Amino acid sequence: MTKLYRILGKRGRITIPFEIRQRVGFSYNDVLSFIESPDGRTVTVKREKICDNCSGTKEAEKDNEMTLEDFLDSLSA
Repeated sequence: MTKLYRILGKRGRITIPFEIRQRVGFSYNDVLSFIESPDGRTVTVKREKICDNCSGTKEAEKDNEMTLEDFLDSLSA
């Protein structure tokens, strides 16, 4: 495992290195979630699947459904 460094910009932005994006399959316009560890020292990044009318959803998940438009609107709120 190679350790790569990036600088966090003044607007809180960071670029995920190309090598990592390529290896894990992240691509343009992917929706990513960030999960902080209990001690606050580690953040896990996960690609999320957000879609309307996805097949194979469970009944319990249907109660928490959110359209992509609703999700994007919630980001600006």
